[in-house]
Amino acid sequence: MFMGLSLLVVGVVLCLNGIWQMGRIQDREIILINTVAALVFFAIVLLIALAARQPADLLDAGMTLLFGTTYLWVAYNRAIASSGEGLGWFSGFVALTAAPMVLQVLSQANGLFDVWLAVCWAAWSGLWFLYFLNLALRRGSPWLTARATLLCGIFTGWLPGLVVLHGLTS
Repeated sequence: MFMGLSLLVVGVVLCLNGIWQMGRIQDREIILINTVAALVFFAIVLLIALAARQPADLLDAGMTLLFGTTYLWVAYNRAIASSGEGLGWFSGFVALTAAPMVLQVLSQANGLFDVWLAVCWAAWSGLWFLYFLNLALRRGSPWLTARATLLCGIFTGWLPGLVVLHGLTS
């Protein structure tokens, strides 16, 4: 139910975070979009949790919470000028948590959109892994991470979110 909205928000915040990482947006400016995205995701988590009938229904809430927490942490790090190491370690755990979603979504796939969504989970898990490498281990490539963030924003969030919100999926 919240798929289009979630994808659109993910897309916008990832695109802007990628542009920020390229040095085109100041640290203090990126705080707002990350905070707004976190609040949207926390509201979605609450709505999903309230509608849950069984523990399995909370999977979407849990996965959505990972996105919201990530964006809130980015905002927090920029507000206090943190190194981001904690966010890096969190991103490593999230990468491991999100990776099985690829198989979960594929096992329940009912069409091309679901296969695409599984690819998105693979991309998001990979992106969180890049943040782990960059922030926690200081071994990644900021250049690659910035571009991967922007591309994930465009192709796993922003454009697909618009497609879903305009009702163009079957």
